[in-house]
Amino acid sequence: MTDYFPFDPHPVPACKVPPSGATDCQFHVFGPADVYPARKGAAYEMPQATVEKALAMHRVLGIERGVIVQPTTYGTDHSALLDALALAGPHYRGCVIAAALTDCSDAELARLDAAGVGGARFNFLGAVNLAPDRKMLDRAYARARELGWHVKIQPGQDGILDSLALYETVDDLPVVIDHMGRPDLRQPGHQATVQKVVDLLRKGNFWVLLSNGHKISQAGFPWHDVLPVARAYIEAAPDRVLWASDWPHPLSKTQPPNDGALLDLLFRYAGDEATARRILVDNPARLFGFGQA
Repeated sequence: MTDYFPFDPHPVPACKVPPSGATDCQFHVFGPADVYPARKGAAYEMPQATVEKALAMHRVLGIERGVIVQPTTYGTDHSALLDALALAGPHYRGCVIAAALTDCSDAELARLDAAGVGGARFNFLGAVNLAPDRKMLDRAYARARELGWHVKIQPGQDGILDSLALYETVDDLPVVIDHMGRPDLRQPGHQATVQKVVDLLRKGNFWVLLSNGHKISQAGFPWHDVLPVARAYIEAAPDRVLWASDWPHPLSKTQPPNDGALLDLLFRYAGDEATARRILVDNPARLFGFGQA
């Protein structure tokens, strides 16, 4: 396994207090390794990033709701996810990897659904070696429809354009594009990725996650160059934009920033309190069913 940089273990609050019901729409939990061993061939593991530490980070930041996304580290072994959801409580939801929709039994999917799982993530990032193929996608989409789940897209390293044909025609499921579509700001043509995300948002069933802005940025802290990207998405679909910490920041090739600084970046994206509330509270409540039976 390649060594990656760990999360900052000492979270600090953002400069602004988030509104009640603020939601972290993607974070991951791991370990301890003796209880939840990594699958054979996993690209990485972070056994120190336990659910207890994630929830402690949320308390410091003022985050009250969240979505725990199954890391590829555990494949379709959902032990860590289910235990984390039980500990986190009713204000937290789960999201599994897409292979669960094709490899798991109906009984296992029903168990996941009852525990608070409501989505599956399709990973096109080569480093994690679990990319789906066309046949797998068709079956997975069908089962997501049956369950009433949303699907998430983890873009490849070069953004969404290379894998676009595999999901852009989906029009009867909510589709969340992670990490702002991962535009490569080093390339003059990055605007094509941004424009394509905007086009997808205008379809009405696509959402975008404002996450990993610090990794997308080429300017470095305080990441001014990602502001136009985020604001283009907010302008295109203010009711279908979400925010996530992506804690504990897997596959980080440099030291991740403090999570309070990432929440500050969201406030800069939003520009005003009403927009911040929409992104942090209202939009995730609608997509993930917070506050509903």
